[in-house]
Amino acid sequence: MPHVAFVPLTGFRVREPEMLELGMAMPGLRPRIGAIAGLPALGLLTLAGMTPEPWTCSYHDAPGVDDDLLDAVLAQQPTIVAISALTASILDAYELAGKLREHNVPTIIGGLHATACPGEAEEHCDAVVVGDGEPVWQDVLNDAKTGSLRQRYQATKPFDLSKTPLPRFDLLGDAKRPRMTIQTQRGCPFACEFCAASRLLGPFREKPVANLEHELAAIQVIDPQPMIELADDNTFAGRRDPRPLFEALRRSNARYFTEVDWRIGERPELLNGLAASGCVQVLIGVESLFFDPPGMGAKSASLQRIMDAVNAIQSSGIAVIGCFIVGCDGETAESMDRLGEFLTACPFADIQLTIQTPFPGTALYRRLRDTGRLLEDRHWDSYTLFDVTYRPDQLTVRELEQGFQKLVQTCFAGGPARRRKQLRREIWRRHPKLQSCE
Repeated sequence: MPHVAFVPLTGFRVREPEMLELGMAMPGLRPRIGAIAGLPALGLLTLAGMTPEPWTCSYHDAPGVDDDLLDAVLAQQPTIVAISALTASILDAYELAGKLREHNVPTIIGGLHATACPGEAEEHCDAVVVGDGEPVWQDVLNDAKTGSLRQRYQATKPFDLSKTPLPRFDLLGDAKRPRMTIQTQRGCPFACEFCAASRLLGPFREKPVANLEHELAAIQVIDPQPMIELADDNTFAGRRDPRPLFEALRRSNARYFTEVDWRIGERPELLNGLAASGCVQVLIGVESLFFDPPGMGAKSASLQRIMDAVNAIQSSGIAVIGCFIVGCDGETAESMDRLGEFLTACPFADIQLTIQTPFPGTALYRRLRDTGRLLEDRHWDSYTLFDVTYRPDQLTVRELEQGFQKLVQTCFAGGPARRRKQLRREIWRRHPKLQSCE
């Protein structure tokens, strides 16, 4: 029988040794790293869900390429291997594709990086999927079966999410995942300069609640009380009535995390339904205390207004992770010190710090490339969100690296991490469905 092996290259990646050591040592960072590394690759599981008989499927997630991964994939005697990778892991994807091709196994690569750089990806594999994979997947399988793969597959129109199949969660095996994933929408109505996901896969679309109910039921078979991450760019950014979605999530008995923008804190009717449906934590992008990235639209506002919204969200029992980008134009040593002072005292239940990263396909990448500011010696494995890949306008590269590391040490040391943990406990005591949550 024909077989497709799905290989998502996952895991926490950092180029600079000092930053990697910090990430593994800081008590406030270790749980986040584990949760990110364990997330299922929903895109590949979805393609597996629309792979018809007589095809069979296997799933092999790995943090990198080694002999064990290669042996596990080859043991399936695959007709084709479908590899998914982000920019930071794309070199691993190319390495794996090369090794498989040495064994005469055809490979296909998809994902955000392949969509942004299809010509590059085509040099390393037999076929590339650009954009949504669902509309072209049957063509890929048909061509693979007859040994006539085309170099590139690209849908002529955005995929209708009402046709989304049930992901093959059963391929994950028996090991419990820290979080399961579902997607309620694809894309984002905003166009933040630094964001790749919002535009590369097509326009903003919402998945019908009926589809989501089937996915939630399938997850409940695996875990009756699951922790779920919504794989959305900006949940509730659309115009649909959120109440049916809330009801479906409430019935699933799940706790869930998602990404939103701060404006939900100005919608009391939304906050009440959000907490009652099982949401325990949201991430919002404040991004910078002094720089408004282009394209943020209505998400851009005064810090005071944003913090008022954060307080409203947390008063409803939902913990807020504040996301900040370090290294935007105008960043200085003094501005990083001010950010550190703000974050060690601010009311966020948790924080996320990343370095501005110009992912291919974004307006930020084009701007920095066109002005000669991309670092020639930093390849894709440096595009981790924690490594510098461009020349800052006010600092040297090394000054930004050292300032970011100092900021991480300040914000994720034992004292600040314990303070935020206690704050999360206090917030969750107000949650209508929780007494405590860790």
